[in-house]
Amino acid sequence: MSEDEFSQVLAGVGPRLRALRKSRGITLAQLGEQTGISLSTLSRLESGRREPTLKLLLPLAKAYGVPLDELIGAPATGDPRAHPRPFTRHGKTWIPLTRHLGGLHAYKQILPVAGADRRDERPEQSTHEGYEWLYVLAGRLRLALGEHELLLSAGEAAEFDTRTPHGFGNAADQPTEFLVLFGPQGERMQVRVRTTAK
Repeated sequence: MSEDEFSQVLAGVGPRLRALRKSRGITLAQLGEQTGISLSTLSRLESGRREPTLKLLLPLAKAYGVPLDELIGAPATGDPRAHPRPFTRHGKTWIPLTRHLGGLHAYKQILPVAGADRRDERPEQSTHEGYEWLYVLAGRLRLALGEHELLLSAGEAAEFDTRTPHGFGNAADQPTEFLVLFGPQGERMQVRVRTTAK
C-alpha cells in the first residue's frame, strides 16, 4: 500500500465511526461507558484528529459487533455475501443486513415477547437526525410516533422523520420481527402505514 493509499484509509476511519455510532442511535458518552475509551478520545477519533490504533479500534469493533476491516474500510474481496453479526441492545436483537457504513443502513430487528402486564405499555420514545423506514415480517409491532400510537402487522410498512419522537414495542405473544432502513434526510421511500383502531 502506498503512502497516499494509507493516508486515505486513515482519513476514512473517523467518518465510518461516526456513521456507525449514529446508525445505532448511541451517544459518545454511552459508547465511552461501553468501551472504556474517554469521551475526548472518541470525539477526536471521529473528527480525524486522533490516529486510530488497534488498541482503540478493537473495543469499538466489539461494541458495534462488526469486523475490524469494516471500521478501516479494507479493500473489497469481490465476495458479495454479507456476514451479519447480531448484537443485542436493551434486550432487542439487531442483525445488520448491510456492510458499508455510508448511505442507507439496513437491519433486521427482533423484539422479544413482553410480559402480559407490559404488552400494552407505550414504548419509550427517542429522537435523532435522519429518516427511517420499517417493514413488519412477523408478529405485531407497536409504534409510538409522537402523540400517535399505531399497531402494525406482518406485511405493513411505515416511514417517518426520526426527529419525531418514536419508539417500538412488541404487541404480540410471539417475537416480533421487522426490517429497518435508516437514511439521511431527503432519501425517501414511498410507503405508508395503515392505522389500527384501539
